[in-house]
Amino acid sequence: MKRQSEQGAGSVGRGSWDVVVVGGGLAGLSAALYLGRSPWRALLIDAGESMARWEPIVENYLGFPEGLSGQKLLELGRLQVRKFGVHTVHDRITRVRKDDEAFLLEGAASYRSRRVLLATGLTHLLPDIPGAEVCQGRSVLFCKDCDALRVRGKPIAVYGRRNEAARYALAMLAFSPSVTVVTDGKAPVWDDTWQQALEEHGVPVRGEPVNALLHRDGSLEGILFQDGTRCEVEAMFTTRGDVYHTALAEGLGAEEDEEGQLIVDGDMRTSVPGLYAAGCVTPANCQMIIAAGQGATAAQAIDHDLFNECWRSRALPRIGRTGPEIQGAVH
Repeated sequence: MKRQSEQGAGSVGRGSWDVVVVGGGLAGLSAALYLGRSPWRALLIDAGESMARWEPIVENYLGFPEGLSGQKLLELGRLQVRKFGVHTVHDRITRVRKDDEAFLLEGAASYRSRRVLLATGLTHLLPDIPGAEVCQGRSVLFCKDCDALRVRGKPIAVYGRRNEAARYALAMLAFSPSVTVVTDGKAPVWDDTWQQALEEHGVPVRGEPVNALLHRDGSLEGILFQDGTRCEVEAMFTTRGDVYHTALAEGLGAEEDEEGQLIVDGDMRTSVPGLYAAGCVTPANCQMIIAAGQGATAAQAIDHDLFNECWRSRALPRIGRTGPEIQGAVH
C-alpha cells in the first residue's frame, strides 16, 4: 500500500484534487482517514495549530484506557492517514474562492479542489494574566467534561463572570469541596437565578483584579490578587470564551449561528454547495471524539456526493488492470 509523507506546500500545490481538508486536528485527520480509503484524490492541509496539542493527558478518547497526550494522538492520526495514501502538506490557507467548477485555495501555494472540508477549529481564550500561558493544558483548563475528573478533590477556581462561569462553578462541586469564582476586577453579569444558586451552595466570588497565577512549572499553586491577597487553588477552569476560525467560510458567504459557528446539516454540509465543515468550528460540543466522528460523517457525505456527481456524468470510478483509476475526477 502506498504511503505518503508530509510534503512542502510547493511540491503538491500544482494540480488539482477531488477533496481538500483544511485543518489537521481530530476532525480533519478522521476525515482524511476515510477519504484515504476511498477512490478520491485527497489532500490534507495542516497548519499544525490543533488545540489538542496542548492536552498533556487525554483520558476520554475511546480505545486508549491508559490515556495519552493530545500531541501523541495527533501523531498517531497522521501516521494512520499517511498509511492510506493521503497527501499531507504543512501550509496555512488564507483565502478560498470558488469558480463554476472548483474551489481555489490560497496559502504558501495554491490548490484547486472539487470539494473542501473546513476543520479549522477554534481557539480557547486564555485569561490575560501572567502565568496563564505556562499553565495552559496543565492546570489552566477549558473543559469540565475533559478535565474535571483529573482534578477531583483539589481546590478549584473558575474564571469568568457570565452565566457559564456560575454554571461551571456549581457543576464543579461534584468534583471538589473547594470552588471559587474569580471575576478579575469585573462585575458579574450572570442572571439573578445563578447568583442565588451560588449563594445557596456557599460558592465564594472573588472580585479583586488578578495580578498573577502562582505556579511551579505549570502546576498551579494559587492566584495572587493585586491587593496582595491569595487564593490557594490547584486548578482553574476559564470561561472567557472562544474564537471560531471561520474566516475562510465567511469569505464564501457561509451562514453562521449567533455564536459565530458554521451552520451545517446532518451531513456536515454548509450553506455553500460543495463546502463542508466539521469539528469545533461547528455547533458541536467541542470534544475530540465528537470532532473525529464529525470528520468521518463529512468524509462519507463527500464520498457519496462525488460518487453521485460521477454517476450523473457517466464517469464512475473504476479500477484498471494496473491499479486504481478514477474516470472523470479532477487531476
